[in-house]
Amino acid sequence: QVQLVESGGGLVQAGGSLRLSCAASGRTFRNLAVAWFRRAPGEERQFVAAISWSGDSTYHADSVKGRFTISGDNAKNTVYLQMNSLKPEDTAIYYCACTARPGIFRARYEYDYWGQGTQVTVSA
Repeated sequence: QVQLVESGGGLVQAGGSLRLSCAASGRTFRNLAVAWFRRAPGEERQFVAAISWSGDSTYHADSVKGRFTISGDNAKNTVYLQMNSLKPEDTAIYYCACTARPGIFRARYEYDYWGQGTQVTVSA
């Protein structure tokens, strides 16, 4: 079993930055693929970014490419999502997810473990 806990959400003005953290307990992130998803009010959960635990592969959704960066810290067993140039449309609950399947994935059904989410609100 893996428990994931997200942190770092909050209220920020448009153009600002936040860094989200996803900490794992129960096992290390080694050999796990990790992703961030988000769910805006009234919408379905959408893929944001993913990283293979080797760290040599990352993938970002077009909507965040160039503004958001996913990264990992083996020593801290934590994955981060650095979010810059935030826009009001980035407002959502952000979720961390992981899977032991090899590879890197964008689909929700590929992920077995999910955190409870952290709220990000971007004001205009």
